[in-house]
Amino acid sequence: MAMPDFSPTEYAVPGFVLLVLIEMLWARKMRREAYEPRDTLTSLAFGLGSTVAGLLTGGVFLALFLWAWQFRLFDIGWQWWTWPVCFVLDDLAYYWIHRFGHRVRWFWASHVNHHSSQHYNLSTALRQTWTGFLTLGFAFKLPLVLLGFHPVMIAICGGFNLIYQFWIHTEAIGRMPRWFEAVMNTPSHHRVHHATNPRYLDRNYAGVFIVWDRLFGTFEPECDDERIRYGIVRQLGTFNLLHSVFHEWIAIARDVRAAPWRHKLSYLLREPGWSHDGSRETSGMIRARWEGRRKSVAAENPIAEPREAA
Repeated sequence: MAMPDFSPTEYAVPGFVLLVLIEMLWARKMRREAYEPRDTLTSLAFGLGSTVAGLLTGGVFLALFLWAWQFRLFDIGWQWWTWPVCFVLDDLAYYWIHRFGHRVRWFWASHVNHHSSQHYNLSTALRQTWTGFLTLGFAFKLPLVLLGFHPVMIAICGGFNLIYQFWIHTEAIGRMPRWFEAVMNTPSHHRVHHATNPRYLDRNYAGVFIVWDRLFGTFEPECDDERIRYGIVRQLGTFNLLHSVFHEWIAIARDVRAAPWRHKLSYLLREPGWSHDGSRETSGMIRARWEGRRKSVAAENPIAEPREAA
Protein backbone atom coordinates (compact mmCIF):
# COMPACT_ATOMS: atom_id res chain seq x y z
CA MET A 1 0.00 0.00 0.00
CA ALA A 2 1.32 3.47 -0.90
CA MET A 3 2.12 5.90 1.89
CA PRO A 4 -0.75 8.42 2.24
CA ASP A 5 -0.14 12.17 2.06
CA PHE A 6 -2.99 13.59 4.13
CA SER A 7 -3.35 16.12 6.95
CA PRO A 8 -6.80 15.72 8.56
CA THR A 9 -6.63 18.93 10.60
CA GLU A 10 -6.30 21.07 7.46
CA TYR A 11 -9.65 19.77 6.21
CA ALA A 12 -11.25 20.21 9.64
CA VAL A 13 -10.52 23.94 10.03
CA PRO A 14 -13.66 25.15 8.15
CA GLY A 15 -15.74 22.86 10.37
CA PHE A 16 -14.07 24.29 13.47
CA VAL A 17 -14.95 27.83 12.40
CA LEU A 18 -18.55 26.88 11.59
CA LEU A 19 -19.06 25.16 14.94
CA VAL A 20 -17.62 28.14 16.83
CA LEU A 21 -20.10 30.43 15.05
CA ILE A 22 -22.99 28.08 15.86
CA GLU A 23 -21.96 27.93 19.51
CA MET A 24 -21.75 31.73 19.63
CA LEU A 25 -25.36 31.92 18.46
CA TRP A 26 -26.33 29.39 21.13
CA ALA A 27 -24.47 31.38 23.79
CA ARG A 28 -26.27 34.63 22.88
CA LYS A 29 -29.58 33.01 23.83
CA MET A 30 -28.60 30.43 26.46
CA ARG A 31 -25.38 31.48 28.20
CA ARG A 32 -23.96 34.89 27.34
CA GLU A 33 -21.08 34.54 29.78
CA ALA A 34 -19.72 31.58 27.76
CA TYR A 35 -17.98 33.98 25.37
CA GLU A 36 -15.95 37.11 26.08
CA PRO A 37 -14.74 38.95 22.93
CA ARG A 38 -11.18 39.65 24.11
CA ASP A 39 -10.80 36.13 25.43
CA THR A 40 -12.02 34.67 22.14
CA LEU A 41 -9.62 36.84 20.13
CA THR A 42 -6.77 35.70 22.36
CA SER A 43 -7.73 32.06 21.75
CA LEU A 44 -7.82 32.63 17.99
CA ALA A 45 -4.39 34.30 18.14
CA PHE A 46 -3.10 31.32 20.09
CA GLY A 47 -4.40 29.02 17.38
CA LEU A 48 -2.81 31.04 14.59
CA GLY A 49 0.55 31.20 16.37
CA SER A 50 0.43 27.50 17.14
CA THR A 51 -0.17 26.73 13.47
CA VAL A 52 2.84 28.81 12.47
CA ALA A 53 4.99 27.15 15.15
CA GLY A 54 3.87 23.75 13.90
CA LEU A 55 4.83 24.60 10.33
CA LEU A 56 8.28 25.75 11.48
CA THR A 57 9.07 22.76 13.70
CA GLY A 58 6.86 19.90 12.50
CA GLY A 59 9.21 18.96 9.69
CA VAL A 60 12.12 18.59 12.09
CA PHE A 61 10.23 16.17 14.30
CA LEU A 62 8.96 14.18 11.31
CA ALA A 63 12.52 13.90 10.02
CA LEU A 64 13.66 12.68 13.45
CA PHE A 65 10.89 10.07 13.51
CA LEU A 66 11.78 8.91 10.00
CA TRP A 67 15.40 8.54 11.12
CA ALA A 68 14.34 6.53 14.20
CA TRP A 69 12.06 4.35 12.05
CA GLN A 70 15.07 2.59 10.53
CA PHE A 71 15.61 0.99 13.95
CA ARG A 72 12.05 -0.42 14.10
CA LEU A 73 11.49 -3.87 15.53
CA PHE A 74 8.73 -4.87 13.07
CA ASP A 75 7.47 -3.89 9.63
CA ILE A 76 3.85 -3.24 10.54
CA GLY A 77 2.88 -1.81 7.16
CA TRP A 78 -0.29 -0.02 6.06
CA GLN A 79 -2.92 -2.76 6.38
CA TRP A 80 -6.38 -1.57 7.41
CA TRP A 81 -6.15 -3.08 10.91
CA THR A 82 -2.95 -1.18 11.72
CA TRP A 83 -4.81 2.15 11.70
CA PRO A 84 -7.13 1.53 14.69
CA VAL A 85 -4.26 -0.12 16.59
CA CYS A 86 -2.05 2.90 15.94
CA PHE A 87 -4.88 5.27 16.90
CA VAL A 88 -5.43 3.56 20.27
CA LEU A 89 -1.71 3.39 21.08
CA ASP A 90 -1.23 7.00 19.98
CA ASP A 91 -4.03 8.01 22.33
CA LEU A 92 -2.33 6.14 25.17
CA ALA A 93 0.87 8.07 24.41
CA TYR A 94 -1.16 11.28 24.41
CA TYR A 95 -2.52 10.46 27.88
CA TRP A 96 1.02 10.30 29.28
CA ILE A 97 2.18 13.39 27.40
CA HIS A 98 -0.83 15.22 28.81
CA ARG A 99 -0.30 13.90 32.33
CA PHE A 100 3.34 14.99 32.29
CA GLY A 101 2.08 18.34 30.98
CA HIS A 102 0.36 18.85 34.33
CA ARG A 103 2.79 17.13 36.68
CA VAL A 104 6.19 18.41 35.45
CA ARG A 105 6.67 22.16 35.40
CA TRP A 106 8.86 22.16 32.28
CA PHE A 107 5.99 20.56 30.37
CA TRP A 108 3.39 22.72 32.14
CA ALA A 109 5.11 25.90 30.93
CA SER A 110 3.97 24.96 27.44
CA HIS A 111 0.65 23.30 28.26
CA VAL A 112 -0.59 26.04 30.62
CA ASN A 113 -1.48 28.06 27.51
CA HIS A 114 -4.39 25.73 26.83
CA HIS A 115 -5.80 26.22 30.33
CA SER A 116 -5.33 29.97 30.65
CA SER A 117 -8.86 30.96 29.60
CA GLN A 118 -11.48 31.48 32.30
CA HIS A 119 -14.14 30.64 29.72
CA TYR A 120 -14.96 27.24 28.29
CA ASN A 121 -16.14 27.12 24.72
CA LEU A 122 -15.09 25.77 21.35
CA SER A 123 -12.68 28.64 20.78
CA THR A 124 -10.81 27.46 23.88
CA ALA A 125 -9.87 24.32 21.96
CA LEU A 126 -7.88 26.55 19.60
CA ARG A 127 -5.80 27.93 22.50
CA GLN A 128 -2.76 25.81 21.69
CA THR A 129 0.85 26.32 22.69
CA TRP A 130 3.54 27.98 20.61
CA THR A 131 6.39 26.37 22.55
CA GLY A 132 5.55 22.68 22.60
CA PHE A 133 8.76 21.88 20.71
CA LEU A 134 10.79 22.99 23.74
CA THR A 135 9.40 20.24 25.95
CA LEU A 136 10.42 17.42 23.57
CA GLY A 137 7.13 15.71 24.41
CA PHE A 138 7.28 13.98 21.02
CA ALA A 139 9.61 11.45 22.68
CA PHE A 140 6.54 9.77 24.19
CA LYS A 141 5.59 8.65 20.68
CA LEU A 142 9.00 7.27 19.76
CA PRO A 143 8.04 3.78 21.07
CA LEU A 144 5.35 3.64 18.36
CA VAL A 145 7.97 4.41 15.72
CA LEU A 146 10.32 1.77 17.10
CA LEU A 147 7.50 -0.78 17.13
CA GLY A 148 7.14 -0.23 13.40
CA PHE A 149 4.28 2.24 12.93
CA HIS A 150 5.24 4.65 10.18
CA PRO A 151 5.69 8.26 11.36
CA VAL A 152 3.18 9.50 8.79
CA MET A 153 0.59 7.06 10.13
CA ILE A 154 1.27 8.31 13.66
CA ALA A 155 0.93 11.92 12.49
CA ILE A 156 -2.40 11.22 10.79
CA CYS A 157 -3.76 9.40 13.83
CA GLY A 158 -2.61 12.30 15.99
CA GLY A 159 -4.46 14.68 13.69
CA PHE A 160 -7.73 12.78 14.08
CA ASN A 161 -7.13 12.69 17.84
CA LEU A 162 -6.86 16.49 17.83
CA ILE A 163 -10.02 16.81 15.74
CA TYR A 164 -11.95 14.63 18.20
CA GLN A 165 -10.87 16.79 21.12
CA PHE A 166 -12.28 19.95 19.55
CA TRP A 167 -15.97 19.22 20.18
CA ILE A 168 -15.55 18.37 23.87
CA HIS A 169 -14.67 22.00 24.69
CA THR A 170 -18.24 23.14 25.21
CA GLU A 171 -20.91 23.74 27.84
CA ALA A 172 -23.67 23.40 25.24
CA ILE A 173 -23.68 19.59 25.68
CA GLY A 174 -24.51 18.10 29.06
CA ARG A 175 -24.09 14.34 29.40
CA MET A 176 -23.76 11.78 26.63
CA PRO A 177 -25.33 8.30 26.94
CA ARG A 178 -23.91 6.33 29.87
CA TRP A 179 -22.14 3.75 27.68
CA PHE A 180 -20.43 6.55 25.76
CA GLU A 181 -19.38 8.38 28.94
CA ALA A 182 -17.89 5.11 30.23
CA VAL A 183 -15.49 4.70 27.30
CA MET A 184 -15.00 8.01 25.51
CA ASN A 185 -13.86 11.46 26.53
CA THR A 186 -16.85 13.83 26.52
CA PRO A 187 -17.66 17.50 27.22
CA SER A 188 -18.61 16.54 30.78
CA HIS A 189 -15.31 14.75 31.42
CA HIS A 190 -13.24 17.50 29.83
CA ARG A 191 -15.00 20.30 31.71
CA VAL A 192 -13.63 18.60 34.82
CA HIS A 193 -10.15 18.69 33.33
CA HIS A 194 -10.33 22.45 32.74
CA ALA A 195 -11.69 23.22 36.20
CA THR A 196 -9.76 24.83 39.05
CA ASN A 197 -12.05 23.43 41.77
CA PRO A 198 -9.90 21.40 44.20
CA ARG A 199 -11.84 18.17 43.58
CA TYR A 200 -11.12 18.44 39.85
CA LEU A 201 -7.45 19.45 39.78
CA ASP A 202 -5.26 17.23 37.58
CA ARG A 203 -7.98 14.82 36.58
CA ASN A 204 -9.27 13.41 33.26
CA TYR A 205 -6.16 13.63 31.08
CA ALA A 206 -7.72 11.57 28.28
CA GLY A 207 -7.61 12.59 24.66
CA VAL A 208 -10.19 10.29 23.09
CA PHE A 209 -10.63 7.32 25.46
CA ILE A 210 -11.50 8.11 29.09
CA VAL A 211 -10.68 4.49 29.91
CA TRP A 212 -7.03 5.53 30.44
CA ASP A 213 -8.05 7.75 33.36
CA ARG A 214 -10.20 5.00 34.81
CA LEU A 215 -7.32 2.54 34.41
CA PHE A 216 -4.60 4.79 35.90
CA GLY A 217 -6.64 6.30 38.73
CA THR A 218 -7.04 9.87 37.46
CA PHE A 219 -10.75 9.86 36.62
CA GLU A 220 -13.18 12.27 38.28
CA PRO A 221 -16.86 12.61 37.24
CA GLU A 222 -18.51 16.00 36.88
CA CYS A 223 -20.56 16.92 39.95
CA ASP A 224 -23.85 18.63 39.17
CA ASP A 225 -24.11 20.49 42.48
CA GLU A 226 -20.76 22.33 42.22
CA ARG A 227 -20.23 25.18 39.78
CA ILE A 228 -17.09 24.73 37.72
CA ARG A 229 -14.51 27.53 37.76
CA TYR A 230 -12.27 27.51 34.70
CA GLY A 231 -8.72 28.68 34.11
CA ILE A 232 -5.61 28.16 36.22
CA VAL A 233 -5.08 28.35 39.97
CA ARG A 234 -3.34 31.71 39.58
CA GLN A 235 -5.37 33.43 36.88
CA LEU A 236 -3.50 35.57 34.35
CA GLY A 237 -5.63 38.67 34.86
CA THR A 238 -4.76 39.94 31.38
CA PHE A 239 -5.50 39.34 27.71
CA ASN A 240 -1.97 40.33 26.67
CA LEU A 241 -1.05 37.66 24.13
CA LEU A 242 2.71 37.55 24.64
CA HIS A 243 2.34 37.43 28.41
CA SER A 244 -0.22 34.65 28.05
CA VAL A 245 2.15 32.62 25.86
CA PHE A 246 5.40 33.06 27.79
CA HIS A 247 4.45 33.87 31.41
CA GLU A 248 5.29 30.46 32.86
CA TRP A 249 8.63 30.22 31.05
CA ILE A 250 9.51 33.62 32.49
CA ALA A 251 8.41 32.51 35.96
CA ILE A 252 10.58 29.39 35.71
CA ALA A 253 13.59 31.45 34.73
CA ARG A 254 13.06 33.75 37.72
CA ASP A 255 12.68 30.83 40.13
CA VAL A 256 15.73 29.01 38.83
CA ARG A 257 17.84 32.17 39.04
CA ALA A 258 16.74 32.91 42.63
CA ALA A 259 16.81 29.34 44.00
CA PRO A 260 19.74 27.77 45.88
CA TRP A 261 21.84 25.53 43.64
CA ARG A 262 20.54 22.27 45.06
CA HIS A 263 16.95 23.27 44.22
CA LYS A 264 17.38 24.78 40.76
CA LEU A 265 16.63 21.59 38.84
CA SER A 266 13.56 20.95 40.99
CA TYR A 267 11.97 24.13 39.65
CA LEU A 268 12.12 22.53 36.21
CA LEU A 269 11.17 18.94 37.00
CA ARG A 270 8.92 19.08 40.07
CA GLU A 271 5.18 19.70 39.80
CA PRO A 272 3.82 23.21 39.16
CA GLY A 273 3.43 25.15 42.41
CA TRP A 274 6.33 23.40 44.16
CA SER A 275 8.73 25.62 46.07
CA HIS A 276 11.77 24.73 48.14
CA ASP A 277 10.57 26.84 51.07
CA GLY A 278 6.95 25.64 51.05
CA SER A 279 5.64 29.13 50.27
CA ARG A 280 3.39 27.87 47.46
CA GLU A 281 0.96 25.03 46.93
CA THR A 282 0.90 22.29 44.34
CA SER A 283 -2.38 20.95 43.00
CA GLY A 284 -1.89 17.87 45.17
CA MET A 285 -1.59 20.02 48.28
CA ILE A 286 -4.70 22.03 47.35
CA ARG A 287 -6.66 18.85 46.72
CA ALA A 288 -5.42 17.25 49.98
CA ARG A 289 -6.45 20.34 51.96
CA TRP A 290 -9.91 20.21 50.37
CA GLU A 291 -10.18 16.47 51.08
CA GLY A 292 -9.28 17.06 54.73
CA ARG A 293 -11.88 19.79 55.07
CA ARG A 294 -14.49 17.64 53.33
CA LYS A 295 -13.89 14.73 55.68
CA SER A 296 -14.03 17.03 58.68
CA VAL A 297 -17.35 18.52 57.57
CA ALA A 298 -18.71 15.06 56.75
CA ALA A 299 -17.82 13.84 60.24
CA GLU A 300 -19.72 16.72 61.81
CA ASN A 301 -22.60 16.70 59.34
CA PRO A 302 -22.88 13.71 56.97
CA ILE A 303 -25.11 15.67 54.59
CA ALA A 304 -22.96 18.76 54.13
CA GLU A 305 -19.86 18.98 51.97
CA PRO A 306 -17.58 21.92 51.17
CA ARG A 307 -17.92 23.12 47.59
CA GLU A 308 -15.45 25.96 47.31
CA ALA A 309 -11.74 26.23 47.90
CA ALA A 310 -10.57 28.11 50.94
